[in-house]
Amino acid sequence: MAETIAIASDHAAIDLKATLAQWLREQGHEVIDLGPATADSVDYPDYGYALAEAVAGGRAARGIALCGSGIGISIAVNRNPAVRCALVSDNLSARLSRQHNDANIIAMGARLIGVDTAKDCVSAFLATPFESGRHQRRIDKLSNPAFAKEPA
Repeated sequence: MAETIAIASDHAAIDLKATLAQWLREQGHEVIDLGPATADSVDYPDYGYALAEAVAGGRAARGIALCGSGIGISIAVNRNPAVRCALVSDNLSARLSRQHNDANIIAMGARLIGVDTAKDCVSAFLATPFESGRHQRRIDKLSNPAFAKEPA
């Protein structure tokens, strides 16, 4: 099923971003490319925040965050309480991010993952539904820490 997917990166991941954006369009998805447009050095938090806002605000159903390692941009994205961004590196982590965590954004590191593996992660992310059930109360706690209990 085609969706609107927002994608953003820093300068280290601009080539992977362009490749994935084109591939997603070929799959029939609408892609919102939030930048950057060139390989000039940029600050990943700026793009992570923009991506989080696009998904949280409903402009995109899901998002893909990219930087050199995937770590920095995933931290920036997760500052928004309306999103759940998972750093993934393979098909299984991408599937579990959806099944158990209802991730609406995935992050990947362009210096750590190849194009084919990145496509495999995105395919799993887009195709896998959230299982809900026992996982729902945990997701509720991620979105609202007031639901969390003191550990025993």
